[in-house]
Amino acid sequence: MNSTKTLWSVLAALLVLSFGVLLWAGKQIYQDAPPLPEKVIAADGKLIYTRADIERGRQVWQSMGGMQLGSIWGHGAYVAPDWSADWLHRELVAQLDQWARTEFRAAGFDSLSGEQKAQLEGRLRERMRRNTYDPGSGAITLDTDRAAAILAVSKHYESLFGKDPATAELRENYAMKDDTVPDPEHRRVLSAFFWWTAWAAATERPGTDVTYTNNWPSEPLIGNRPPASTFLWSAFSVTFLLAGIGALGWHHAVTHGRGEEPHRVPEFDPMRHVQATPSMLATAKYFWVLLALFLVQILFGAMTAHYQVEGQYVYGYHLAQVLPYSITRTWHTQLAVLWIAVAWLGTGLYIAPAVSGYEPPYQRLGVNVLWLCLLVIVVGAFAGQWLAVMQRLGLDYNFWFGHQGWEYADMGRFWQIFLFIGLMLWLFLVGRALWPTLRTRSESRSIVGLLFLSTVAIGLFFGAALLWGEKTSLSMVEYWRWWLVHLWVEGFFEVFATAVIAFLFTRLGLLPVGTATVAVLFATIVFMAGGVLGTLHHLYFAGTPTAVLALGASFSALEVVPLAYIGFEAYHTWRLGGAARWVRRYRWPVMFFIAVAFWNLVGAGLFGFLVNPPLSLYYMQGLNLTPLHGHTALFGVYGMLGIGLVLFCLRGMKPYLAWHESILKVSFWCLNVGLAMMALLTLLPLGTLQLFASLEHGYWYARSSAFMQQPIVDLLVWMRVPGDTVFSLGALALTVFVIGLWIFPRREDELRELEREERRAETRPAARGDR
Repeated sequence: MNSTKTLWSVLAALLVLSFGVLLWAGKQIYQDAPPLPEKVIAADGKLIYTRADIERGRQVWQSMGGMQLGSIWGHGAYVAPDWSADWLHRELVAQLDQWARTEFRAAGFDSLSGEQKAQLEGRLRERMRRNTYDPGSGAITLDTDRAAAILAVSKHYESLFGKDPATAELRENYAMKDDTVPDPEHRRVLSAFFWWTAWAAATERPGTDVTYTNNWPSEPLIGNRPPASTFLWSAFSVTFLLAGIGALGWHHAVTHGRGEEPHRVPEFDPMRHVQATPSMLATAKYFWVLLALFLVQILFGAMTAHYQVEGQYVYGYHLAQVLPYSITRTWHTQLAVLWIAVAWLGTGLYIAPAVSGYEPPYQRLGVNVLWLCLLVIVVGAFAGQWLAVMQRLGLDYNFWFGHQGWEYADMGRFWQIFLFIGLMLWLFLVGRALWPTLRTRSESRSIVGLLFLSTVAIGLFFGAALLWGEKTSLSMVEYWRWWLVHLWVEGFFEVFATAVIAFLFTRLGLLPVGTATVAVLFATIVFMAGGVLGTLHHLYFAGTPTAVLALGASFSALEVVPLAYIGFEAYHTWRLGGAARWVRRYRWPVMFFIAVAFWNLVGAGLFGFLVNPPLSLYYMQGLNLTPLHGHTALFGVYGMLGIGLVLFCLRGMKPYLAWHESILKVSFWCLNVGLAMMALLTLLPLGTLQLFASLEHGYWYARSSAFMQQPIVDLLVWMRVPGDTVFSLGALALTVFVIGLWIFPRREDELRELEREERRAETRPAARGDR
């Protein structure tokens, strides 16, 4: 008991300190964000852009899909270029070509001698990196040569985002539909926004020799290369990682070597007599919807991947004008989060009455109302996003009902508020069902308390999506967006799942309550130690100061440490599968939990740390090594976890039905093998090729059409088909299995035998007493 109280105190102190530092970092980001000028003028007084142009251009960018079509500062999709890096390089080349023609009468910069090139590059570097922003007037003043280059690049983008035949091939290479932005004025102001993001990436922050984006992206023409701080804090991050794993290894050796008495597994299933309440049975529809969302997500994922090789076509069908890339990718990424979230929402609603044995009044009604709300949110948000991308909604309504343009936070503000209200309803339903257990002093109270607190955090922390406005600075939007994506999904959902699994294992009698309580609290402390401040590793190059880079590098390394802890427990979990005959009934949920441990180590751990240190992320951000980590961590960890939890709930809902083990076996191995094939045959080799291109030529080239249209890239993208096919078979097998429980139910003969043995065991003591 004393150790439990100590762990609770440590966890509370850790959270207060970590969030205090995270909020302090947010203040620094707010104060040091790249300024938005009131006007941009040429040295001769000619007006180039106004603040209104840049802000309106950002609205246009968001409405067309934002980060789902190309990227800004490295965050977003991977087929079209990073618009910040692309604009910057085009502007640099335009100025160099102009100088080469006027000063050396050459055809262009590439035809000059090495000495002549060095002379012009030196001048370019000095002019581009110089900060001419005047805080007093709010004006940025540029020389006339640069103004001419901006005009030339702007014309290119106005052509590209329209339907000009001159850029038709480029649109196809970028998987853009014709007339992505039909309004000519909207195309002009869109260019203003792209220019501003490139200006921040090339202009030195006052008082420093690094740009607002910490010299990102890599651009040799102006000396954009990793600053010294990226080397320093990358080295420290590796040191912290080794120290954390060493400390964890020592802790594991000490705590597992105390000679504790072996735990005796019950002879019969302790949960065999749990009666599913009406509200628990009502959660079945959540799992049906989950499967539908999962299958549709896979479909849109296949379409999104295929656009990369056929541009505006999918297997010969011209779908770009109806379902453009930016929509299929939006729905693919959002559905991934939604179906996994539905798994946990349904699990919470199912587990709460099972924990307490209490069915609150109207609980089933609440479960059904929440389910209907989720359907309305999905349909409404997706319809608004389609109307926005097709440019039929209008900019005035886009922020509220259309497409916000932020990856994983794309839905309009109205739908975000609606979803937040739905999560508050979920919190209320779960909390009131758990309340009797929370008020009762029992050995499992700490686990239930942690389960309840993680439920509170999941409900409340989605509120981070409501903390930015339509005109909030780009850096602050990124700050709050990663609160949502990183803390909500990777933080508190992880704690919720850990508490649920621990509770289930203790209720099954597979783990002693005291041991499980200490393990869960300790795991939560380790998760949060790196997870809260590890949020900042997403913000190295988002217009943030060096302090953010230092904190993010140091603590994101510690995020890998709990993954090793999970690995230590995986083998023990596997051994539980043979602890008693009845445990075999839970084999496949446990198998999916073991898969979580594997992908935690590989996807979140190895592939995550591959891109986490500042120096590596400087070159890898926005390359295919990023989705390598994203796919293997999001589905490998959270997807597998969601499926495992669903299977546990289904076992409780249908306790007397035989499971088609062969179908689950096919599902399990197809999902895992398909995910591995996707990662190893496409994402890893393609990302590695892009990394070499970025190192050798600059980031712009690794994301350019010239690189992405190479035959080797097409081959690697086509290599996704076998993995995607195997993965899809796994999802279909899971669907067939779940449908079969309702359509073709079959009573389990082995369970009948176990019940007979239980009855015989219960009567034996009485018979001996009679004698």
